[in-house]
Amino acid sequence: MRDALPLEELVLVDPAADRLELVGGLARRIFAKQGHPGTISWTDDLDAGVDGADAVLLQLRVGGQAARNQDETWPLECGCVGQETTGAGGLAKALRTVPVVLDIAERVRRRNPDARIVDFTNPVGIVTRALLTSGHRAVGLCNVAIGFQRKFAKLLGVTPGEVTLEHVGLNHLTWERAVRIGGIDGEDVLPKLLAEHGEAIAEDLRMPRTLVDRLGVVPSYYLRYFYQHDAVVRELRSKPSRAAEVAAIERELLEMYGDPTLDEKPELLGKRGGAFYSEAAVDLTSSLLGDTGEVRIVNTLNNGTLPFLPDDAVIEVPAAVNAQGAKPLPVRPLEPLFAGLVANVTAYEHLALEAALKGGRERVFQALLSHPLIGQIEYAEKLTDDLIAHNREHLAWA
Repeated sequence: MRDALPLEELVLVDPAADRLELVGGLARRIFAKQGHPGTISWTDDLDAGVDGADAVLLQLRVGGQAARNQDETWPLECGCVGQETTGAGGLAKALRTVPVVLDIAERVRRRNPDARIVDFTNPVGIVTRALLTSGHRAVGLCNVAIGFQRKFAKLLGVTPGEVTLEHVGLNHLTWERAVRIGGIDGEDVLPKLLAEHGEAIAEDLRMPRTLVDRLGVVPSYYLRYFYQHDAVVRELRSKPSRAAEVAAIERELLEMYGDPTLDEKPELLGKRGGAFYSEAAVDLTSSLLGDTGEVRIVNTLNNGTLPFLPDDAVIEVPAAVNAQGAKPLPVRPLEPLFAGLVANVTAYEHLALEAALKGGRERVFQALLSHPLIGQIEYAEKLTDDLIAHNREHLAWA
């Protein structure tokens, strides 16, 4: 970080004072162990925390793991996937999250209008679209692409920096259509990768090897929810929610963070999820603040990149990143097999954002009815009522 992103001060902001003290203390000890010259402070005062910031990194969960647990469970009653970013659970999270993020962004703009916002609050596509259409200086970030880059590099026996991905789609709805060695014009080794390591890749995705071979690309593991929906529902019904698992991990981590001798990242944190987010966040922020023009895989406005989508759709593609923001690189025409799903989910995201911004039962119903994992009137009606009932305390209009 000292090389890519010279840092004078890191300010941690959280309304949960108990978490803040523990995480802040560990962060200071890590900086001290590494001999980093920067300072670390923390506060529960958002305005004070963002004052004078060059970049504001947003990752938050309205309602905490308890709300996530609900997102992952009540949709299963209708035989629909329960997940925090996809389907009805994902819509619930968007409705809770968008107003809070927009309020934070407005306060950032008042305090420091030149600050860049890096958002990895899920659902990233919808949240980033809310920020950008409201005129904020924001870029969305996900760890799926950097995760694939690291895994492919290991399989190929090269460094991650040698691997360039042709990554295209929407947040949590993407495909790797080429894997190049030696830059954007380098040799595409994806066919070799699938031939030699297809079984390991498919196992990691938890998808059949035959499907990956037939697609000829590597789908994001979130495509499981679409390609194997009913099997995933059966699986989710048979075990505790991921939210319950994560909550237990978080409790254990916070206890570990309280140890005054701990001065490095605990191995347990790797089981929490979000692998490589730290590297991706440093890379993206350094490109924004350093005005480098380097290519990063981000969430940003379509602006004609995928011509079958509206300009204000938010897509996840490689983009040149500098002080002005992120400009997507040209993308080869997307195959109908993938473009149809992208168009459908983009329409849903438009309706989801309308519901998050304006509220109302009918807007929620329309968003659910439009979602490719729901799409039936009786399911959309019940899920609408369930969503409102489980999230009423977080919905000002309900």
